[in-house]
Amino acid sequence: MRVLVVEDEPLLAAAIAEWLRDESHAVDLAGDGAAALDRLSINQYDVLVLDRDLPVVHGDDVCRHVVESGLPTRVLMLTAAAAVTDRVEGLGLGADDYLTKPFAFTELAARVLALGRRSRPADPPVLRRAGLTLDPARHEVFRDQRYVPLSKKEFAVLAELLRADGATVSAEQLLEKAWDEHVDPFTGAVRLTILKLRRKLGEPGLVETVTGVGYRIP
Repeated sequence: MRVLVVEDEPLLAAAIAEWLRDESHAVDLAGDGAAALDRLSINQYDVLVLDRDLPVVHGDDVCRHVVESGLPTRVLMLTAAAAVTDRVEGLGLGADDYLTKPFAFTELAARVLALGRRSRPADPPVLRRAGLTLDPARHEVFRDQRYVPLSKKEFAVLAELLRADGATVSAEQLLEKAWDEHVDPFTGAVRLTILKLRRKLGEPGLVETVTGVGYRIP
């Protein structure tokens, strides 16, 4: 999934991003509300992890923007305010979930995954196609009961191909979902990842190239 983390404490923001990237999500960072609005206007995110007390533009206003703009992005609001009234107020703004600081990174990752499922048509708990089994929660892939160790990017790309249910996925779509905003679209990152993925999945080949369009698992 593509996640935007908006947090003005750099160390916490970096820790959240690292944890979510370990879960194979593509993560962008913003340090204030204005930067968050800029990124939301450019990129499409599945989940927004949003600190409520932000400089420049308050987190409440960022949340309102997401709701009023009709963006499909789900909002997980973070705050140090733990009172019930604060949680109710945050949810009343249109946030989909609310997590108080301090929090366990495992819980944050689980909530992000749950919200991500709501930002798109519901996926089955385990993705299966052409002898492949991909379990997002366990971060495991099997081909015909053989465990296939994949890197984070390979796992993310394979998940998007399986979610497409046989349809072709363009390189641009894979970049949007599996890489963050710092990737150079001309580096051949998608092609190289597909090449490595094919090698690890083994024969007979499963990932087809549709010339001029993208990739698919028929």
